[in-house]
Amino acid sequence: MDEMLILVDKYDNPIGSAGKMDVHQKGMLHRAFSIFVFDKKGNLLLQKRAATKYHSAGLWTNSCCGHPRVGESLDTAAHRRLGEEMGFDCPLKKVLSFIYHATLPNTLIEYDHVFIGQFDKEPIINSDEVSDYKWVNPLKLRGLINKAPGEYTVWFREIINGLSNQDIKDWQRQL
Repeated sequence: MDEMLILVDKYDNPIGSAGKMDVHQKGMLHRAFSIFVFDKKGNLLLQKRAATKYHSAGLWTNSCCGHPRVGESLDTAAHRRLGEEMGFDCPLKKVLSFIYHATLPNTLIEYDHVFIGQFDKEPIINSDEVSDYKWVNPLKLRGLINKAPGEYTVWFREIINGLSNQDIKDWQRQL
């Protein structure tokens, strides 16, 4: 059964719902989240999306991402998805929200809420969602992305390129 997502206006006010595939295929603005998990050394956990994902398959991205379902809060959805994809949970803090557009086989438009967290063990990845993971120094990410932008998801590139090194350091201090 197709997961029902929350459609929103440009201010993130709910305006309805639709099935996940329909939302992504038709480019409807909907609520989403991206999670950035750091370890105590300040490294960022990246995941490589499984090759079977219907968009952005096989690309490196932030620690976890997903969508709240109808009737589910952002916070609850973020914790649920972190467990589903990466096999762990940790305290999360929302740090920013923004709208992005991505041109994939279809247009992807999401009102993305970004959360940060800290976890100091190795994840237990769900191979249906994630094919690999690695811990990376976040201050080196912009350089890695600029060398090979096609290896990273559009939303992840947009978030990283929109942050200053000071923003990243501020996130790490908040944990």
